[in-house]
Amino acid sequence: MHVLPAATRLKRRHVLMLAGATTVTACAPHARSASPDMRDVDRRLRQAVIRGEAPGVVCAIGHDRQIVHRAAYGRRAVTPRAEPMTWDTVFDMASLTKPLITAPCVMQLWEQGLFGLDDPVSRYLPQFAAAGKSTITIRHLLTHYSGLPPDLDLDHPWQGRDAAFRLTMGTAPSQPPGSGFIYSDINFITLGFLVEKLSGMTLDAYATRYILAPLGMRQSRFLPPETWRPRIAPTQPDENGHMLRGQVNDPSSRRMGGVAGHAGLFSDADDMCLYAQALLDRRAGRPSAFPLQQQTVMLMTTAQQPGGKSDLRGLGWDISTHYSSVRGDRFPLGSFGHTGFTGTSLWLDPGSDSYVLILTSRLHPAGRGNVVRLRHDVATAAALALSPPQG
Repeated sequence: MHVLPAATRLKRRHVLMLAGATTVTACAPHARSASPDMRDVDRRLRQAVIRGEAPGVVCAIGHDRQIVHRAAYGRRAVTPRAEPMTWDTVFDMASLTKPLITAPCVMQLWEQGLFGLDDPVSRYLPQFAAAGKSTITIRHLLTHYSGLPPDLDLDHPWQGRDAAFRLTMGTAPSQPPGSGFIYSDINFITLGFLVEKLSGMTLDAYATRYILAPLGMRQSRFLPPETWRPRIAPTQPDENGHMLRGQVNDPSSRRMGGVAGHAGLFSDADDMCLYAQALLDRRAGRPSAFPLQQQTVMLMTTAQQPGGKSDLRGLGWDISTHYSSVRGDRFPLGSFGHTGFTGTSLWLDPGSDSYVLILTSRLHPAGRGNVVRLRHDVATAAALALSPPQG
């Protein structure tokens, strides 16, 4: 067990007094010469807990191939009993599943020459041509320019992968493909089906073997086992009033059995830092375990949307859309990242060799937390702290 230095223990007691009944804990950053001053980051994280933006938060900031700051504040759970947030808490990553898992699975198959990015999806999933979708391409899905609506229909009862497949194949676009950006879970549900069709494996089995295992991510998976439950941050009650803890929060993914291309991954801060650093290393041409070629990573993390469109999307990654406030005010255009509905986010800046990871379960306990401003403020403070001194 990591023992906090005396100064950090004193700081924690001080924060406890500030926070009243809120439990706040912090993990000291790695020892490092000339460490960036992250006091503004910590101040904002503590503030988020005190204000109730989320019951707790884990944050990691990477720079120059090192984790230069790590913190855990607040509570992992508040009901049925309070549990302190810890660095090794496992979170429902929600839509971070899209760029972290589904997009690289797709791009591995692309590297193998199994399809072209501008091939129609229906060439590989013939049922997808229904309801006017015959011209939607794989690139349209990856960039959210397919014209498909945001979600599957949840107003009517359905259950299972086969039912989700039928609903997905039968969905009609709400606008012509390529005409505009609509962030859609259906895009990545479809890509999950594509991975399964081309690989002959379930998405979770493929991802574990070809994405997570090569990276050494042993605390990341779909369908986390019961033994992980004590470390998993609960989200909110499901439609039957059962507090979700280890079951995916997203209702479509949950109806599909917890494995879907748009949501379902569970992970922790250590594994996320492994992923982020490996991605930056591969992109920079440094030695890396990241399971894609450098040119593929460049393709995924640069603008790939249709020409003339102002909403900038990579293949799975967000670059500049109305979802990009997580970039903050200082990281430049050309950095990239993604968020998850449960309160997770990762933003990476290749130019400064940096990343900002924020993990919360902002929906706990009753679905009312909001971390949009927190993400923005922490990214801004981190970028300022990492900026070289002027003069």
